[in-house]
Amino acid sequence: MSELAKSHLLPTYARVNLAFERGEGAWLVATNGERYLDFTSGVAVNALGHAHPHLVAAITEQVKKLWHPSNLYGIPESERVAERLCAASFADVAFFCNSGAEAVECAIKMARKYQSASGKPERYRIITFDGAFHGRTLATLAAGGQKKYLDGFGPVVDGFDQMPFADLPATRKAIGPQTAAILIEPIMGEGGVRVVPPEFLRALRRLCDDNGLLLVFDEVQTGMGRTGELFAYQRCGVAPDVMALAKALGGGFPVGACLATNEAAKGMTTGTHGSTFGGNPLAMAAAAAVLDVMLADGFLDRVRRTSLILKQKLAEIKDRYPGVIVEIRGEGLLIGLRAVVPSTELVDELRNEKMITVAAGDNVVRLLPPLVVTEAEVSDAVGRLDRACARIACARQREREGALG
Repeated sequence: MSELAKSHLLPTYARVNLAFERGEGAWLVATNGERYLDFTSGVAVNALGHAHPHLVAAITEQVKKLWHPSNLYGIPESERVAERLCAASFADVAFFCNSGAEAVECAIKMARKYQSASGKPERYRIITFDGAFHGRTLATLAAGGQKKYLDGFGPVVDGFDQMPFADLPATRKAIGPQTAAILIEPIMGEGGVRVVPPEFLRALRRLCDDNGLLLVFDEVQTGMGRTGELFAYQRCGVAPDVMALAKALGGGFPVGACLATNEAAKGMTTGTHGSTFGGNPLAMAAAAAVLDVMLADGFLDRVRRTSLILKQKLAEIKDRYPGVIVEIRGEGLLIGLRAVVPSTELVDELRNEKMITVAAGDNVVRLLPPLVVTEAEVSDAVGRLDRACARIACARQREREGALG
C-alpha cells in the first residue's frame, strides 16, 4: 500500500503519487531527488517561481515581527498594499481575504449590497457564463453552474443565471428587473483557457452602464501578470466595477483581494463583511514583495516577450503533431493546448518527461510556467513536449496499424 493510500486526509483530490520537497525558480525537486520543470506553478499561484529571494526575504523579515493582530486594529501593511493595488488598477478600495473563492464571494455580496444601497433591493441576480469556474463555496459553485461540482450538495444557491459563452443576444435578453450584475472571467482558465473576445467584454460594459448593473471580473487566475499585463482587463480596454484577485497575489502565500470603485462598494459599510485572517501582516508582506517584482521596469515586457517565444514554438509542435494537438489558446503565460487525444494522457506523458502541467475543461492542457521562466527553460519545455507528443503519435500509429492488420 502506498503512502498516499494510508493518508488521513479527506480524499477529495485525485493526487498523483508524486511529492516535492523543495524548489527553485521554475524547477521542483521531488522527494526522490528527481528534478521537474514546473509548468503548473501551483495552478497559476507561484508566479515568481519557487524560493524567489525577494519574496523569501520579505516573509522571513515579517515572520520575526508580527503575524496576526486581527482587523479589530489598524494594519499598516494592508493599507500600503491596498494603496498600491488601487494605484495600479481601476479601483479605489480593496478588501483582503485568503482565497479566490472568498474574493468572489465578496464581489457577489458587494454587487447585491450595491443595488440595495441604491434603493433596489429586489436586484440580486447575477448573470454568469457556461464553463466558468468561480470557486468551491456554495455560492461560487452556483455562479459557475457546473453540474459535476454541484451534484450532491442540496438545493443550488439561488441568484445566478448562466448564459452561453460570449452570447450577447442571450445576455441582453437575460437582463431583467432582478438583475444586479454580470460576472465573468476575461479568460476562462479552468473552463479550457477560452479567451473572451474583447468586443464581448466591451459590450458587457455598455450593457451594465445602460441598465444600472455592476460589471464584475473574476481575475483570480488571470490577474497579477499572468496575461502579460498586471490585470487581464487592461488588455481589452474595459474596466470592471469590481474585481476578484488571489492565486499569484501572494506568490504562493494564501491571500485574496476584492477590488472595487467607491461607487460599487458604497453598500459595504461597517459590519457588512469580514475575514479573520484577511490582510494580516504576513500575507501583506508577501503581496507587497510580489508587487515590488511585478511593477519593476521591464518585468511585464519580459513576460510578453517570453509568451511570444513560447507560442511560436508551440505552433511548430501543433503543426508537427496534428493528431495530438489541434489548437493553441490563451494570452501571456496562460496557455492552453487543446488536445485530440485525452488531455490527461498528454499530462501523464509530460510528467514522464519530468515536466508538470495541469488539465482543464474542453480537453485542454494548461501551460502555466512561473512568470520568471527563462527562454532557455521555455526551449527545454518545448523539447519535452515534442518527445511526449512523438510517443503519443507513435502509439496511435501502432494502434491504427494493429486495427488494419
